[in-house]
Amino acid sequence: MIDKQPIVSEECGGSNICFIRGQKVMLGTLLAEAYGIEPEVLDQAVERNIEYFPEGSVFRVKPEEFTALKSPHVTPSQATPYAFTGQGAAILSSILFDERATHECQESCAPTCGCRK
Repeated sequence: MIDKQPIVSEECGGSNICFIRGQKVMLGTLLAEAYGIEPEVLDQAVERNIEYFPEGSVFRVKPEEFTALKSPHVTPSQATPYAFTGQGAAILSSILFDERATHECQESCAPTCGCRK
């Protein structure tokens, strides 16, 4: 079956929501900014935890989609960002907060604590 929907049917423009591949999504660059992390750190978290994301809840924006986006959250010099559906953004949030909590626990615990690996 051929998908007849346009790749990008709306510009992101001033909105935080883009419409890509028939889904409303948020770009990883915007989510990284909201969480106060670099986009590269967000990308690494996604790649380390990709098995937690249901199919279609996160995807890498294709170069032709990237070119069609007119958003202040994308710049020509960066790699194509991930796009997150609502479900994907919720999973990302739990992953980022879990990683942050684990890191803080390891830094605050005694060297003999069982949380250190």
